[in-house]
Amino acid sequence: MTVTVFTNPNNPQCEATEQELSKLGVRYVAVDLTQNPSTFEQIKDAGFKQIPVVISPNSSWSGHRPDLIRQLAQSIAA
Repeated sequence: MTVTVFTNPNNPQCEATEQELSKLGVRYVAVDLTQNPSTFEQIKDAGFKQIPVVISPNSSWSGHRPDLIRQLAQSIAA
């Protein structure tokens, strides 16, 4: 399962999300939006209003969401 996290360096919510994913053993690919301006525009155009944005095959969300991170980790472990 591919999980992608669109982040911004030095953003506390992004850092917390990445730490939580790692702690729960969720493998992910981080995309630095400051290095990918066109991707940042696509994220905004898709309606996401805050970072980080987490995309997995079965769900997507924005912001630091420990509840959804746990659900994602549980679905991967199942």
